[in-house]
Amino acid sequence: MYFDLGEQEEKCLIEEIPEDTLVTGVFLLEHWDENKKDNTPHLGLTVTVRDPNHEVVLLKRFGRYGKFTFKSHASGQHFVCMQSNSTRFSVFAGDRLKVHLDVQMGEHTIDNAAEAKDTMKAMEYNLQHLIDQMHYISRQQHFQREREEKFRQMSEETNGNVLWWAIIQTSILLSVGFWQMKNLKDFLIEKKLV
Repeated sequence: MYFDLGEQEEKCLIEEIPEDTLVTGVFLLEHWDENKKDNTPHLGLTVTVRDPNHEVVLLKRFGRYGKFTFKSHASGQHFVCMQSNSTRFSVFAGDRLKVHLDVQMGEHTIDNAAEAKDTMKAMEYNLQHLIDQMHYISRQQHFQREREEKFRQMSEETNGNVLWWAIIQTSILLSVGFWQMKNLKDFLIEKKLV
């Protein structure tokens, strides 16, 4: 994906990441206007990653191109924030920048099977890769179960609150109705209309 970013501006992406998942990101920063010179030394990017508890997992400065990697310690929403670390004064830092970003979750190893000399090593590598993929899928399923459980609890709490709110509204409506009928009856008796 790519998005625009102003100089000295911060933009964040929110990613749902399961626990113990390796996340790798690669980015390229360039001017939005292609007619600008590419030899500007003041272009760079600061990447900050925060976990669901808003604790900083990664804080690193890069140049125009970079690769960052981190491992999630808790499942939930992780915030990947990017800010241009321009050295220009804020008065002159009005350029629009384009950030090309590729974020991958899970184990993404280089295919060494082509380099393996014999069949046993190739099979061993493929087997290890399949085991890693099974662990990744298992973590994803566990994460989805946790989210489903939280959502179910929240739905049950909401349904209980809606029920009590309906009971409270009905009791208030009935008590106001009886109070109005009593006052109207007393008024009619006082005016001797009944």
